[in-house]
Amino acid sequence: MQVVKKLFPAVLAAAAFAVASSPAVAADFPAKDIRFIVPWNAGGSNDIAARTMASILAEQGVRVIVENVAGATGSIGMQKVASAEPDGYTVGMGTSSTLALIAQGLTPLKSEHFTPIARVTTDPLVLLVPAGSPHGTLDAFIAHTKKNSGKVSIGTPGSNNLNHIFAVMTGRVAGAEIIAVPYTGGSKVLTDVAGKQIDAAVLKPGESKPAIDGNLVKPIGVFAETRLQVMPDVPTFKEKGLNVFPHGPLVQMAYIVAPANLPPAVAEKLTALFRGAIQSAKFKAVAEQGGALVDDLTGAALGREIAAVEKSLGTAGKQIFVAEKK
Repeated sequence: MQVVKKLFPAVLAAAAFAVASSPAVAADFPAKDIRFIVPWNAGGSNDIAARTMASILAEQGVRVIVENVAGATGSIGMQKVASAEPDGYTVGMGTSSTLALIAQGLTPLKSEHFTPIARVTTDPLVLLVPAGSPHGTLDAFIAHTKKNSGKVSIGTPGSNNLNHIFAVMTGRVAGAEIIAVPYTGGSKVLTDVAGKQIDAAVLKPGESKPAIDGNLVKPIGVFAETRLQVMPDVPTFKEKGLNVFPHGPLVQMAYIVAPANLPPAVAEKLTALFRGAIQSAKFKAVAEQGGALVDDLTGAALGREIAAVEKSLGTAGKQIFVAEKK
């Protein structure tokens, strides 16, 4: 897949600008609004998480402006983060989806273009079908997919990412091919699966829950080792004897980054701000309601985790998307 490469000329050659990094600058930070780029459409789980953090920080007198810049599996928005001035006033929501493109060399972006700030959540993914689908259980859907190889459509936010990997693996465990349908965000996927424009979708519990509660879609399988507390009646693929992790464990996560070359004192302030918001009771309650997990990973430790996840995604991507790479 060369789509992302074609979207971006060589615009990242000068990723950093000279910024003042004196103690006075760090002491005054933040002295203006912080721009938080979410590289997905409004209404998805990453957007909800960003706006929740913005609300929490607003209570502390820190104004965070959330900006949705969707497209190219998060690469367009994250390119804006990478090329922004490294002064702490622009951050972005990195995800495993964009990281998968980086791992496969499908975008000019590199992890070294960013300064890791704090992990937001880790999110298991689920397989959803329209409410009232005649294939409303995992067993029934797998059987239907097996009988209709090449005809069953599964929507995902973005392509060549973890959602896409699991969509393809759903077909493979059924011994069939599926039609992967990429979108620019989870909310658009939900609209089409609820409207029966596609047969199924691979999404996070958090972005799916309102549609589930509204009886518009139905979760039928969890891409995880254990069932989710928020969906205790939904089986995992594993318990059905379906191995969707043949290339090793994979994790869907969201994390905050700033441009590379961020002054350490500013990075420390920025990390403290967002870590405080993420660890707050209010944020954790919102995350847990959506089935997401919150831990406490920041700075260099987060950087090491990003590198490990990138490596795993690269390995899986080579095995699953070989036919799509040219």
